[in-house]
Amino acid sequence: MLNYEETIENFKAVIKRELLFMFHRPTYVFSAVTTMLFSVIFFFTLMNSGAPERLPIAVVDHDQSVISRRFIHELNSTQAVEIALITHQHREARQALQRNDVYAFMEIPEGFYDDMLSGRRPQVVFYVNYAYSLGGNQTYKQLLTMANLASGAFQQEMLKARGKNQKLIEIMIQPIVVHSHFITNAWSNYYVYLLSTLLPGIFGLVILMLTIFSVGYELKMRTSREWLETAGNNFHIALIGKMLPYTLLYLSIGLLLIAIFFRFMDFPIRGSLLNMFLYMILFVFAMQAMAVTWISLLPVLRDAVSAGALYGMLSFSFAGFTYPVTAMLPFIQALSYLFPLRYYYLLYVNEALYGAPATQTIPLALALMAYTIIPILLHKRLHNALIYQNYPLK
Repeated sequence: MLNYEETIENFKAVIKRELLFMFHRPTYVFSAVTTMLFSVIFFFTLMNSGAPERLPIAVVDHDQSVISRRFIHELNSTQAVEIALITHQHREARQALQRNDVYAFMEIPEGFYDDMLSGRRPQVVFYVNYAYSLGGNQTYKQLLTMANLASGAFQQEMLKARGKNQKLIEIMIQPIVVHSHFITNAWSNYYVYLLSTLLPGIFGLVILMLTIFSVGYELKMRTSREWLETAGNNFHIALIGKMLPYTLLYLSIGLLLIAIFFRFMDFPIRGSLLNMFLYMILFVFAMQAMAVTWISLLPVLRDAVSAGALYGMLSFSFAGFTYPVTAMLPFIQALSYLFPLRYYYLLYVNEALYGAPATQTIPLALALMAYTIIPILLHKRLHNALIYQNYPLK
């Protein structure tokens, strides 16, 4: 009974020591809260329309006919693009593209109207700046769509003039009709599938950095022995007691983030909201575990922060929400499973977007839980570093 009471008292003492440390150095709480607050406001404001709209383009009209002007007018009436420049010179449009004033430009050749009337199939040329992948893709897609629609409209008028009935015209112009159905994201809303993983990724990076710093600072300032003595020289009590205040802070932020996604911003969710809360809790634990892993492997503050920052930044690439992991090289695909963000992303997709059964989500949740085992395997290395302080101060 005495040992139990001593353990509780030591645990409370470590927590009290850490709370005082947080109070005297409020950078921890301030950094975590303000970083996430800024990220949420910035990205939701940036993508408030859901998808890019009115992207500037240019048109080079060499024909200047009634048809070319009508085509330009219809193109400008679409929601996706806005014609910022109409010119008769290819050079002027190219310079606007090189200055990044427009994302793309379309060149209508001379004789465009006459060639259409005579059936000579005039060629319309697109020039797209793919240095900006999203803007380039969006403008190219819109230009291609409008060109196809214009071609179909002209064919329809020609066939009507030849006396063809409407039913036959529709079959001749579009023999195969395609119906597109977007699963769970019918609006093609960018922040639904981008911010739902990007913001947790930023959050995970915050957890990683601050956790490494909170432990590494003890080593740097040579206060690690005092920390252990406060815990009655019990390494596990010392570590858990130090982590607990931060864990509660991170859980509060993480659960609020989930609430913002699925309650305030109305992200589609086909599964259980409670499960998403659970996955966020597991993600917080996994990121804290990886932070302790890095400071255990590299018990030098500067080295651990550098390695942790690299690891955290790579997780955005390996998560698979911006570039599919299945398209990567096989050995790169294997590396993707070293990052908790990858599992969180898969859990989000399966639970929120697909409403997948538990047989698909439980293995992924267990994988997140498995990250907490790694620091246990390395605890002796960190324990010795705290006691002997035999690493350089950096």
